[in-house]
Amino acid sequence: MASNSVRGVHLVGSVCLPSTEEVFRQVTSHLPNRLRRIPDGETQHRQAFTFFQQGAFSAAPEVLKKYDASFNVAPSEPVSAEQLAAVVEKLRGEDVMRTRYDTHAIESYATFCQLRDEGVIPAGVRFQVSLPCPVDVVVLVAEPYQAALEPLYEAALVRDLKKIEASIPAHDLAIQWDVASPFAMMEGVVWPHFAPYVADANQHIKDMAVRLGSAVSPGVELGFHFCYGDIGHRHFVEPKDLGRIVDVAADIFARIDRPINWIHVSAPKDRTDEAYFAPLQRLPLGATELYLGVVQPRDEEGTRRRIAAAAKVLQNRGFGVATECGMGRTPPEDFVPTMEVAAAVAAPIS
Repeated sequence: MASNSVRGVHLVGSVCLPSTEEVFRQVTSHLPNRLRRIPDGETQHRQAFTFFQQGAFSAAPEVLKKYDASFNVAPSEPVSAEQLAAVVEKLRGEDVMRTRYDTHAIESYATFCQLRDEGVIPAGVRFQVSLPCPVDVVVLVAEPYQAALEPLYEAALVRDLKKIEASIPAHDLAIQWDVASPFAMMEGVVWPHFAPYVADANQHIKDMAVRLGSAVSPGVELGFHFCYGDIGHRHFVEPKDLGRIVDVAADIFARIDRPINWIHVSAPKDRTDEAYFAPLQRLPLGATELYLGVVQPRDEEGTRRRIAAAAKVLQNRGFGVATECGMGRTPPEDFVPTMEVAAAVAAPIS
């Protein structure tokens, strides 16, 4: 039986299924009347979060970090001012750096519409596009180039956001900004990817999030996914509590002059204590939907313990549930058990 405080399920983005159509069919079947939005699952080459974004730098491949078989990063070679300027020039221009998020979204939306016409996807459910914050991509770039290339990548990302908005009606579209690697930088986790390349990582990331949220057009839904990553099913660092996430979210709420329709926050599997969720008390949610990443496959009991701890903190404030992060790197055999737990603990939204 679902908790009285829990209504609805959120899908963060990636799903461990082979195709967009399979994602749409499977999640609507397993989560009836529990989804306000559905992503395309970021299937196939997109399942490893932002790694496919290395292609955005194809005009200057020398800027990318070099990894060995153990995922260690080779030391960066020194770069002269002239070399840096030459790379920036190669990657400048609207037709050079392409994220392809627009291409994938527009193709997947056609499938979304077809399945909605067939009655597979309920009317009123929005098509969700999850986009990374620039830091989550620039961590793939070698350190000497990061600060110079971040603004170029952000501009490319916003250009492709606008192409998505031009191709998908606002009443059908929901944009989620994913914020993961920034929390590693703010926590001071450097190896293997996250050495800060700005003087004040906290302020830099807050300002970035405000710009990204403000770039989403009126009428398009806006959400944020905040987490501590998933490398080998481990976080960059185990957070003490949700304090740092709440600080970033509260800053966004204060400075974005448009509705924020939802936020998703991660919850480690072993945190069933109220202390982890306590910072949520100071988040001015208002009408914003809150989704907690408490769902774990084959662990309905533990999921309910995490829900109970959060419910005590949030008191009469309802919330929905989700997995900690995207499911792109989840073993396929865990997909159905994950959906079963989510459906068991969350009531329908209507």
